[in-house]
Amino acid sequence: MRSRDELTADYAAFQTRGRRALLDGEATHDLPFAEGSPRWGMTTVLRPTGPTLDRLESLARAAGAAAGPGHWTHGRGVLHVTLRSLEPYRRVIPAADPALLTYAAALRSAARGLPPVRMRVEGVSPHAGGVLAFGYPEDDTIWTLQRRYAEALGARGAFESWPRERWYISLVHFAAPLTDPKKVVAWCDDHAGEAPGTTEIPAADLAHATISGPHVRLTTLERVILDR
Repeated sequence: MRSRDELTADYAAFQTRGRRALLDGEATHDLPFAEGSPRWGMTTVLRPTGPTLDRLESLARAAGAAAGPGHWTHGRGVLHVTLRSLEPYRRVIPAADPALLTYAAALRSAARGLPPVRMRVEGVSPHAGGVLAFGYPEDDTIWTLQRRYAEALGARGAFESWPRERWYISLVHFAAPLTDPKKVVAWCDDHAGEAPGTTEIPAADLAHATISGPHVRLTTLERVILDR
C-alpha cells in the first residue's frame, strides 16, 4: 500500500513525463482491436459512481474536444479504474468460457468480506497515449483486493504479473496521430487541479471491450459485489 504522499510524488513525475512526451512529438495511439493483441483484452475494472462519475464524464468530453476528432473519448459506461488486465484481446467471449469462469471465481474469492472501494479522484494529466485523472484510495481496500486477486488467480494471472502501484481513470485514448499536442498539454495544465471528488465503487466487473463506431464500449461479463 502506498501513502498519499508517495502517490502525489509519483503522479507529479508522471505528469512531467507525459507533458514532455507530447511536446517532444512522442504521442502514441491505439489501433482498432485485433485478435490476440496485448491491448484491450478482458480486464477487471472498478467503475466510479455518483456525482464523481458525472464530473468525470464532463471532463472527458472537454479533454476529447481538446484532442480533436478521431480519438476515443470515454463516456460514463467506459470510465473505470483497471484492477488487472487478464489476457490478450478476443473478439468473442462466450458466457461459459472456461477462462471467464476461472477469473470470476478468483474475483469472488478475492472480494469476499471487503467493503466498497472508496477513491478520491483528483488531478488531470496528459501522457503519451491520452489523458487521465489520478485516483487516491481512501483506505487499503483496493490494495487488499489487488493482492488477494493475484493470489486467487495464481498462474492464470500471469498475463499481468506485476502489482499496480498507480490508480487512474482514462478520459481519452488517442486513436490517431495527434494534430495539436500543445493544445492537449495546455488543456491539461489548465485542468491539472480538477478534483471530481470521492467515489464509492460497490462492485468489480470482468469487462470486454469492443469498438462501436468512434467509441469504445465496455461490456460487463461478470459482476462481483463488494459488500462486507
